[in-house]
Amino acid sequence: MIRLRFARGTLLLRGEVGTPYGKWDPRVGCYRVKAMHYRDVLTYLEESRIPFRDEVPNLPPLQPLKCSVKLRPYQLEGLNRWRAAGMRGVVVLPTAAGKTYMALKAINLLRTQSLIVVPTLDLLDQWRRRVAEFLNVEAGAVGGGENTVKMVTVSTYDSAYLKAEALGNRFMLIVFDEVHHLASPSYMQIAEMYIAPYRMGLTATYERGDDRHLLLPRLVGDTVHTMDVEELTGEHLSPYDYQKIYVKLTAEEQRVYEREMNVFRNYLKEKGFVLKSAKDFRRFIMATGRDRRARKALLARNRALKIALNSEAKLHMLAKLLEAHKGKKTLIFTLHNDLVYTISRMFLTPSVTYQTPREERREILSKFRSGEYRVVVTSQVLDEGVDVPDASVGFVLSGTGSTREYIQRLGRLLRKVEGKKAKLVEIVSKETVEVRISQRRRRKRKTDSEG
Repeated sequence: MIRLRFARGTLLLRGEVGTPYGKWDPRVGCYRVKAMHYRDVLTYLEESRIPFRDEVPNLPPLQPLKCSVKLRPYQLEGLNRWRAAGMRGVVVLPTAAGKTYMALKAINLLRTQSLIVVPTLDLLDQWRRRVAEFLNVEAGAVGGGENTVKMVTVSTYDSAYLKAEALGNRFMLIVFDEVHHLASPSYMQIAEMYIAPYRMGLTATYERGDDRHLLLPRLVGDTVHTMDVEELTGEHLSPYDYQKIYVKLTAEEQRVYEREMNVFRNYLKEKGFVLKSAKDFRRFIMATGRDRRARKALLARNRALKIALNSEAKLHMLAKLLEAHKGKKTLIFTLHNDLVYTISRMFLTPSVTYQTPREERREILSKFRSGEYRVVVTSQVLDEGVDVPDASVGFVLSGTGSTREYIQRLGRLLRKVEGKKAKLVEIVSKETVEVRISQRRRRKRKTDSEG
């Protein structure tokens, strides 16, 4: 008889028969299989009528769930498509469209041991609150100094990866929130080292610039349901206005900007580099490792870009905009922490960056939700994971050329509240490379009006 057991993120098959999914491991004298093939191995053995003893799962006790989630029609459609795909697959919905509720409904549907994997500690806290509120059970937590496993457990990607050898056989359903993170070289091992036969990926931004999202169908399943912002705006998401405001560098800023950019441009021209795509830019970056002048050109470009992204005129424009939108819940987004701290000091505004301690971040977001704070400035740390239903105004002072970043920042403002109309304003330094960066991140949103 075949004996099947879990061993440090893999399955060991002891007996005289192998499976199409395993390889002989002479170190242990049996076949070894990636844990992600657990269901496939069981199906193969059953269909082949091969006797086996399954010693793989080590599941925490089940708890009674009391689900109070009511799905909207498009959410129910997505859940049904996921079920029809064998309870595997990715759902792509805009931020604020209620992906969380679909996952909670899936957990209630299966009523099995479930792990929810999230990228940030803020999201870990948020999911635990949602589980308590809508499933009426206390969720376990792995990450941020906690290590409690329960029927429904929430973990950070970091902790799920680091503890895969111990946790890989403890859950039958995995929900990957912000599933695009899973495709990174380290995190993809979470999918490979956990036995969970049922898998759901959630994201507003499926594609990655490095094309590693092409790995997700193997790890989680195919994309089963997709809707974009424009399909849901009005009825299910808050309507919004978009405005782009151009400001001019000071004479000194412009002089330094042109000097630095010329170093960069002259190098590209001399070496015949043409940067038309992310692949082209990666080739240039690789050259900086072996060519000292290439590195000098890159540093000059970075200095020029920093001048454009952090220009003095942006702060003057921000002051006018904050006054014009006084009293409204406002998020200010930047790329660099330096600008966050400058804005925080200048406007006496609380700030959140990756350097902000967890408890301080919790307190700031709590006071923002309650209305005690009306404005928060942040770098990229709040692009994902902050849930503030009545935030209605966003000012983007700087960012990358990523469409994902744009969608996530816009999504922070779109949670539906009666009578609310959101507004996203980009402040861009004209006659600089930032103009093209802004155009790139919005290349899929050309239907929006600009002011």
